[in-house]
Amino acid sequence: MDTAVERLLRAIRSGEKIEIHGDYDVDGTTSTVILKTAIEMAGGACTFSIPHRLRDGYGLQLAAVERAAQAGVTLIVSVDTGIRANALVERARELGIDVIVTDHHLPESELPRAVAVINPNRLDCEYPNKGLCGVGVAFKVVEALLARLNWDPAKLRRVLDSFLKLVAIGTVADVVPLTGENRAIVKLGLVGLRTVNNPGLRALLDSAGVESGSQPTARQVGFQIAPRINAAGRMASADRVVELFFTRDGARAREIAAELQRLNTERQAEEAEIKEFCVNQPVDDTQFALVLSGAGWHRGVLGIVASRVVEQFGRPTFVLGEENGECVGSGRSIAGFHLLDALESMRDLFAKFGGHSHAAGLTLRADSVNAFRERLNARAASLLTLEDLQPSLEVDAVAKLSDLDDGFFDQLQALEPFGSGNRSPVFAAMDLEVESAPRLMKEKHLRVNLRQGSRSLNFKGFNFAHRLDEFAMGTRIDAAFALEEDSYNGGWSAILKDVRVR
Repeated sequence: MDTAVERLLRAIRSGEKIEIHGDYDVDGTTSTVILKTAIEMAGGACTFSIPHRLRDGYGLQLAAVERAAQAGVTLIVSVDTGIRANALVERARELGIDVIVTDHHLPESELPRAVAVINPNRLDCEYPNKGLCGVGVAFKVVEALLARLNWDPAKLRRVLDSFLKLVAIGTVADVVPLTGENRAIVKLGLVGLRTVNNPGLRALLDSAGVESGSQPTARQVGFQIAPRINAAGRMASADRVVELFFTRDGARAREIAAELQRLNTERQAEEAEIKEFCVNQPVDDTQFALVLSGAGWHRGVLGIVASRVVEQFGRPTFVLGEENGECVGSGRSIAGFHLLDALESMRDLFAKFGGHSHAAGLTLRADSVNAFRERLNARAASLLTLEDLQPSLEVDAVAKLSDLDDGFFDQLQALEPFGSGNRSPVFAAMDLEVESAPRLMKEKHLRVNLRQGSRSLNFKGFNFAHRLDEFAMGTRIDAAFALEEDSYNGGWSAILKDVRVR
């Protein structure tokens, strides 16, 4: 960190051209925005480059590095990417460009020969929070840089607090564990989102249904705010997101927010079509891992679809889109199966790959897909049992419906923010009676009144429409559920996780 900050300060003081190279997802775009802002606040001249998902693919791009050299850039800072870009860093050095790598993805055995490599997952890094996402690492650089500017402490704290709003959004969106420092980052950032002055962020929150003065939950960030940001990188260009957060024009901000909403709607349609195909594939006990592919599948939604397939079948899954003899795609995993280790064991198949234990991306030739499918399944079969593939739902406590009131919900809220590593508590209520016929919502969700003794409570079941037959009036069931804030109607709602007919 010290080496990186010294190099940044030298570039700022001597008027060098600095360029940030980020990723196209929420983590990458929020990283780009906060680091660019901090460098400019420190007096530096800073541009940015984010690859186009469909044209360029993931990671640092050779063409972008060469364009930077032609533009006179002498320092590139990567955010949320670069830890495996050894060859690209070497090329930058040949072109007279220094590189600072900031990333959180797992490194290879040899680090890039950059001026500095800042990554808590370096084997030699003693920083205690290994779960920082890309924007969390970028925020640490911002902290270290601004601390060198001899600002009044109150000003420094005020500026850092303002950055936490975007850091919280990126941290939730990247599904890193919301424990330890990440929990503090998100908690403080969500509180900060009650007061938003940035026109772009305000327009985004308005589009997502978060009213001015209200504090969004981590769930709202994950399901309403982050998808709109991600839609730009998935369906078009992530540059729109950076423009959104930098514009001072309220009308332009609302225009971009509306565009992100439209792109998100397109993304949902693409996702639904591919998901429909994938979840209807036959799966048997000989398949311990799945590789699903299709010609022309939109690359921007493959990771989301992979997550849905894992939820459906409980198996590590890669979903690949084929175009011009090449397949590009994303994978998601289950407990007990490390995706990146699996890819490392068959790296001869891939043009490039990278990621984490539970999420990864890759590129390979279309004629290698069958070999990949066979080798991935063989590795999964050697490490997993059929029992490992059975989905399970951990219940935290048995509750009576009579226990559930506003005071109980207020106590639960003290455990927020909920998310990866700190999930919302799941309760079980036993021997409930279906009191009335369930009502369908949007043809895929349902609402149903369940009674236990003298207490009746309305439950929502998202994506429960296919289980309508289990809710005939008078049926007695056990229900697993969580309590969540109802952002539309106020108060709280009981959300079904699973049911069992008695």
